[in-house]
Amino acid sequence: MRIYLFLLLLAAAVTFLVTPAARLVARRAGALTAVRSRDVHTAVTPRLGGLAMLAGITAAMLAASQVPFLSALFQDSAQPWAILAAAALVCLLGAADDKWDLDWFIKLGGQVLAAVILAAEGVRLVSLPIGGITLLSPRSAILLTVLVVVVSMNAVNFVDGLDGLAAGVMAIGGGAFFLYAYMLTRTASTTDYSSLAALITAIMVGACIGFLPHNLHRARIFMGDSGSMLLGLLLAASTITVTGQIDPGRLSGADALGQFLPILLPIGVMFIPFLDFALAVVRRIGSGKSPFHADKRHLHHRLLAIGHSHARAVAIMYVWTIVVALGLLLPAFLSTRMTLAFWAVGLLGAVLVTLDPVARLRRRAPEQKEPDALS
Repeated sequence: MRIYLFLLLLAAAVTFLVTPAARLVARRAGALTAVRSRDVHTAVTPRLGGLAMLAGITAAMLAASQVPFLSALFQDSAQPWAILAAAALVCLLGAADDKWDLDWFIKLGGQVLAAVILAAEGVRLVSLPIGGITLLSPRSAILLTVLVVVVSMNAVNFVDGLDGLAAGVMAIGGGAFFLYAYMLTRTASTTDYSSLAALITAIMVGACIGFLPHNLHRARIFMGDSGSMLLGLLLAASTITVTGQIDPGRLSGADALGQFLPILLPIGVMFIPFLDFALAVVRRIGSGKSPFHADKRHLHHRLLAIGHSHARAVAIMYVWTIVVALGLLLPAFLSTRMTLAFWAVGLLGAVLVTLDPVARLRRRAPEQKEPDALS
């Protein structure tokens, strides 16, 4: 655990220190986010935050390759380097989009290429985590892997609409997934706790933590597509390396739900991005528009529309991520009764902070008094 935490902190420190340089590069290169009608920010802001995150991730990966505890992961397989290469590809592709606003089909082609790089080196879905059931034919498994990676990248991109939102959500959800991956590794072996999934997730969380101080409201830099696609790819890669490789049924006290955790937990981690992505696609196709057509009806836009402040809207999205991700993780640690109790309390609390009836009544009070004062 200490090695993973060290690498997390290393990724965070490098990302934090490199972000000002990325902001300067963005200004000089003209990679800036203009203020548009659908945007929430009110000032032109540099992008390319993903480049700083990539620097932190690369530094941590290089350090991990030299650590005896983790060196076997790099010596026995090319998967870690394939993940880093694919991450660099989508980050640079996103940086190009941040600068030149690429056509959607160019971005999609680059995303597919990155996913194929992963699949070619064995980072692909092979079996379900239920008794090692073979998923599909090798070709179909590659196609499904590409689909999962591409959807994950675009889902994070969709939710990146408020200061600190995407980085915070991915840090929270990634932290939950790291605990799960590490726990599976400890269960599978009493001597070797090295895990590619735990390594990638820890480094991703570190990059998010290092970037957040620069990105919280009011943000001095945005991660841009270079960051959102990078995070989406890393989470998808860590999920794929876990799925089907370790049987959660070996966990002490694991019940039937535990068999599905490798599938459910990543969905919980990406609950907010996936929900926003799915609603946007249905909404846009239903209105006869492209799924990539931008609008101002994302979940964060709706929270702002009902009266929440920028910071409060972000905090609400954090709360939902914590409830869902932690709620799916708890069956591996607690009894079914305790897990259900957490879900009941957590969902009730999340709904209350989302609707916030007390604050809404307070906001309405001045509006109701104003006509009386004028009469």
